[in-house]
This record gives sequence, structure tokens and C-alpha cells, in this order.
Amino acid sequence: MASSKEYLDFILEQLSEVEEISYRAMMGEYILYHRGKIFGGIYDDCFLVKPTKSALAMLPEAEKQPPYAGAKEMLLVDNVENKDFLRQLLEAMYEELPAVKKKK
Repeated sequence: MASSKEYLDFILEQLSEVEEISYRAMMGEYILYHRGKIFGGIYDDCFLVKPTKSALAMLPEAEKQPPYAGAKEMLLVDNVENKDFLRQLLEAMYEELPAVKKKK
């Protein structure tokens, strides 16, 4: 099942207090970036983030699920109504995310 543009728009609004959020559509889903680094995505209308140390600490009860068959598990963010929490989560995760790969 593909994710809806409406859910993407909702999540982007919830992340509006975080600078430099962007996304890219890919096979009916959306990959999310913070200052160029991939931090998560929208998959089947669920907001998932990478399981960094900070994310695991801030989301200790989060359900772990793969975004698609064969993928590594990510954390389901169910507290999407709290903009301040989402801002803190992304700021905490940023330094732990892999560096942006340069295109050759």
C-alpha cells in the first residue's frame, strides 16, 4: 500500500519547526531528510525513523518494523501530535546519522 500525500503533508507540518526538512518520493513512499541526511520516512502511512541511540532512548517503547520487505527495522513514531517532541527527536538524532554520500 502506498502512502498518501495527505499524511506526508501532515508529518511535514508537524516537522515545520525543524529547519531544512525535505523529502523524496520513492515507489509510493516518502524518504525524509534533515539537512541532507536521511532520518526516516513515511511507509504505509506510518512515520518511521532510523534506530539511532538517541531515537532508541527517546522512543523506548516504540514498535520496531521494517519499512518494506527485506529492509532493516526502523522505529514507529506514534507521538506525531507533539511538534516539540519531534523537533527534539530530530535534533538529537542528527549527529548520529550517516554523512551524506557524495555523488560521483
